[in-house]
Amino acid sequence: MAEFRDHPLYICKNCRNPLALQRDLLSKDFWGKSGPAYLFSHAMNIIVGRKEDRKLITGAYSVADIYCCNCGEILGWKYLRVYEVKQKFKEGKFIIETAKIAREY
Repeated sequence: MAEFRDHPLYICKNCRNPLALQRDLLSKDFWGKSGPAYLFSHAMNIIVGRKEDRKLITGAYSVADIYCCNCGEILGWKYLRVYEVKQKFKEGKFIIETAKIAREY
């Protein structure tokens, strides 16, 4: 964790594994399966699951669930492919549910 000392980050609530840097947070205005979620440009220490097509509130997407690589907790998903032109900004980004993470300074 020394390499993150000067960078606020988000960690897994279950095992405290670093998952995303504060500077990679794009929006706090998203929803996951169980409630509020954040959109990140990058995530680390995760496992990306199988690709699947999912119909979400804003349209159809190809997504893959993401898991903490340390404890296996499901955290949210990665947008692999976006079909709606207005939603293209999400492609390659990560949704992480706020109930699954904590902010560490």
